[in-house]
Amino acid sequence: MKFFRNLMNKLTNAVNSIVSRTRTAVANTRAEGYVDSGVKILIAVVIGALLLAGLYALFNTTIMPTVTNKVQELFNYAG
Repeated sequence: MKFFRNLMNKLTNAVNSIVSRTRTAVANTRAEGYVDSGVKILIAVVIGALLLAGLYALFNTTIMPTVTNKVQELFNYAG
């Protein structure tokens, strides 16, 4: 009888511990999520691309010639 009582107490304590840790993790708003970081990076890349496209349209010439040459070399690969 004492064995079962101890077993029930251990199980109850384990379940209460898991519930407490789960509630703490769900309520924690201090850390930043991975999705938020990904969205911020994506927004920065899109804004950068729009600025670069605007510069190309404004000046009608190559803004970054080194990058242009590298990209052309990549696509002109004869193999």
